[in-house]
Parts: sequence; C-alpha cells; structure tokens
Amino acid sequence: MKRLRSLAESVYAQSVLKKLTCLPQHVAIIQDGNRRYAKERGLSVDTGHKLGAETTLNVLEWAKNLGIKHVTFYAFSTENFKRDSDEVDGLMELFVDKFTQMLSDPRVVDNKINVTVVGDRTLIPEHVLEKIEAVEERTQDFHEYFVHIALAYGGRNEIVDTAKRVVSAYRNGEITLDEITPEKITEAMYPAGDMPPVDLILRTANDRRTSNFLPWLANGNEAAVCFCVPTWPEFRYVDMVRALRTYDERMRS
Repeated sequence: MKRLRSLAESVYAQSVLKKLTCLPQHVAIIQDGNRRYAKERGLSVDTGHKLGAETTLNVLEWAKNLGIKHVTFYAFSTENFKRDSDEVDGLMELFVDKFTQMLSDPRVVDNKINVTVVGDRTLIPEHVLEKIEAVEERTQDFHEYFVHIALAYGGRNEIVDTAKRVVSAYRNGEITLDEITPEKITEAMYPAGDMPPVDLILRTANDRRTSNFLPWLANGNEAAVCFCVPTWPEFRYVDMVRALRTYDERMRS
C-alpha cells in the first residue's frame, strides 16, 4: 500500500510540475512540528528533531532537482533559547552532528550546494560555531545552489542590529544620509552569501503564522505564503510541489 501511494504521489507531482509556469528562486521554510510528531507517536523530543533534520537534508536535494537556487531553513530562533535546557542542548548537539555530516554528504558536496548560516553568532555556542565555519569554508566555492540555515535568528533582532551598524557607519563618516537606501540596508544585514528577496514562505504543521522570519526579504517582497498540514518529519516531495503551485497561482493572479 505504501509503495502504491508513493507511486501515485510521484505521478501526481509530475503532473502538477508540468503545469507550472513560474518557479520561485528563493524559498524560505519554517520547519514546524518536530515535537508534535514525536509526542503523537510516543517518541522523545530529540528523536523528533533528528527525524526533522533528515527531512531537511532531503529537501536540499529536492530543491536542487526542482531548480530552486536558494532555500532558507528556519532551524532555531532566538526565542527557542527559552525552551527547556535539555532540549536546547540536544538541538545544539544535533546541529553539530548535521553540520559535520554536511562536510561530506553527497547531497551537499556532489550537488555543489553553498551552505551559510544567518543569525546572531554571538548566541551560538563555540563548538557549534566551529562546525558552522567548517561547512561554510568547505562549500564557499560552490555557486550553483545556496542553502541558508537561520540559526539563533529573529527578524526583529536582525533589523535592530542592522540599524545599529548603519548608524555606527554614519557616525564614523563611512556613509552619508543620502546613501542609506534599501540596498544599503540589505548589505548591512546578517551575512549569508547572496540572499535574494524571498519569493515563497512555506510553513509545515498547519500553523498559520510566519513567526518573525526574514521580514525584510520576505514581507518587503510580498512573498507568497503556503501553510501545509504535515509536520516537518512527515513533509514529502509532493508537499513541496504543492507549495510551488501556490507560488505559481499567486504569480498568475
């Protein structure tokens, strides 16, 4: 039955793709539902996060095969630091494990995916930051596809930090008031390679909010938004294709 369902979904996904006229170049994904998935199945929270991390690596390959050049994953927000310390510590160790895996994972290396982290690095533990920097250095010469991991990220914090940097530059005589433009603000934001405006925000687990995610690049660009029912560990290729259809329908309208 499972194999038959998979075949049916594959046929359906291909039929949807053939009808699309526009594909987003930057998809931002809010990976929600790891804890809910685990709780409903009597699993540990750590197990839920690990299963979600595998979905993330799968989506890397799907995005590449679909021709989506930029994908940003909302992996850990500044608010997430308020969670139980055991869960936070478990997530940090999971990040270490997955960033280590990315150093040699064919889904990253063979597909030449550039990996960068966007967020407040002063909040990230040193041993996690070391692995992040290793992955960024390993993939810095890859320019075919880009994956941005939002870690210790908060949209309002990003804007405030950016404002501080711009004000400092103005006070130091590095820029004039006339040079403070939307483009200059974008340049001053958290470094994450060439992050273009967001075309589509996708959130799993059917929670209908965008949670302070990339407000400058997404809301400023009036990005399309797709809320889908499956939790992140359950997220499938067909769900990804349906989200692309949402973007296509918005562009047509």
